[in-house]
Amino acid sequence: MQQHPSNMAAQRRTLMQSHQSWTDDLPLCQMCGVGTATNSVYSSDDKGTQSHPNEDGHLRFRGEDGCFLYGVFNGYDGSRVASFASQCLTAELLLGQLKSNHTDSDVRRILTQAFDVVEKSYFETIDDALAEKAHLSNYVLPHNENVSFHQLSPQSQKVQERLKELEQEVSGGATAVVALILNNKLYIANVGTNRVLLCKSSSDGQNQVLQIGRPHNTDNEDELQRLTALGVDSARVRQAGQIAGQSSTRRLGDYRVKFNYNEIDLLSVAKTKPIIAEPEIPVSQSLDSVTGFLLLMSEGLINALESAHGTEQANQEIVAMVAAELALQTSLEAVAQSVVERVKRLHHDVYVSGRQRATFCSQHEDMTLLIRTLNYPLADGALTPTQGGRIYPVSVPYSNSQSTSKTSVTLSLVMPSQNTLTNGTNTASTLEEGTPTPGQSPTATLQSTNTQTQSSSSSSGDGSLFRQRGSQAAQPDETGRVPPYVDFSQFYSLWGSDHCDGQITQGGLGPQ
Repeated sequence: MQQHPSNMAAQRRTLMQSHQSWTDDLPLCQMCGVGTATNSVYSSDDKGTQSHPNEDGHLRFRGEDGCFLYGVFNGYDGSRVASFASQCLTAELLLGQLKSNHTDSDVRRILTQAFDVVEKSYFETIDDALAEKAHLSNYVLPHNENVSFHQLSPQSQKVQERLKELEQEVSGGATAVVALILNNKLYIANVGTNRVLLCKSSSDGQNQVLQIGRPHNTDNEDELQRLTALGVDSARVRQAGQIAGQSSTRRLGDYRVKFNYNEIDLLSVAKTKPIIAEPEIPVSQSLDSVTGFLLLMSEGLINALESAHGTEQANQEIVAMVAAELALQTSLEAVAQSVVERVKRLHHDVYVSGRQRATFCSQHEDMTLLIRTLNYPLADGALTPTQGGRIYPVSVPYSNSQSTSKTSVTLSLVMPSQNTLTNGTNTASTLEEGTPTPGQSPTATLQSTNTQTQSSSSSSGDGSLFRQRGSQAAQPDETGRVPPYVDFSQFYSLWGSDHCDGQITQGGLGPQ
């Protein structure tokens, strides 16, 4: 006897909710913060309109034996897969599966198995809907452009309406990146196009920025080779830039590319399933004695920043923003949300500027940023772990080589805790050598490293983040001054509020 469709839908909801109930009692990690923003399409009046509900998801749990689990999920065509994956992955990883005595190979195996279970379990939840959809499709007449929906018989209309409902229920997928900390080691499992950055602050004040893993997209040479081995024309895939509407070559869910790939032009000749959900797990990173922070970013956040400023310095820019907000905010939730809002404003400002990159910034997708600190202090006068000083923000103009627009990047200027500034000058006897004074431009060094599965490359910072000013020199005003290159307004404000005990002259801090 065939079940009523509403009964089958209720059973599917019960199966999906069971994973959530298993993880209800898990404690949230208090050492991380999450910021989000919904998608937006800009109109001619510069106002943004949300085109669909937020489809991103995330997780941040603390397990037993010093185990922590974080994840960011970028959903598309609905949030079902992202929501299910975040619940199911937690149940597959934090309910006793991971032990402190597990080796790296054990952890990699458990992570891979967890993603496999998520994929299979999700398709079990929509199995009945897929079967019903296939059954009803047998009663659909061949498409005739001359026959409108209202000209169909009542029975045919009901079939079409039901097929539309089923398509909405089963469509959609998600990309996922998961970070696991166990035995003070960091493991990353990635499926798709989200991004992970690990920022390490060294004792000499430098920040080393490591991108862990690579996006699984149509520009990834390894992924293209994998598709070529299956008989797919990788040159056509690269040229198309997308497969069934998405740039990812690995994803969770999305029954169309998993079961009906032979009906998709680019994939029709594949010998076996070309779009997979197997995670790529780079070599683990030891977190012993590491001071810094970990960033998990959804594809929407990455694309918004790269659309506005180009791809060259996106990692360094986001790290600079996070470091600046960590110096200003007193909660990680506020830090993460402030950074997301910064990216959102940058993206919008480029759009309204009308300049070269404005055409790339007419809309942005949902954005999610998860920040996990690693022995890194927040604001409230906290000392830096490397120099024992207060962190103050300064804003430095930044222009991308591919754009004529100018924006600014905020850096952290570290001032020693015992020095005295009077009327915008420093007392040399108490100021550490090399510390910038209010009349100087601070310098910063950012090391950028992309780590692949078995290899890595690094380059030390050379100041290229901050481009040289244009060949046309700024003209002095009537007082003989030129516009400032570095904006110290936030620096002066914070320094003044922190040192209002008589050490600052009545004239205030700053250029006179």
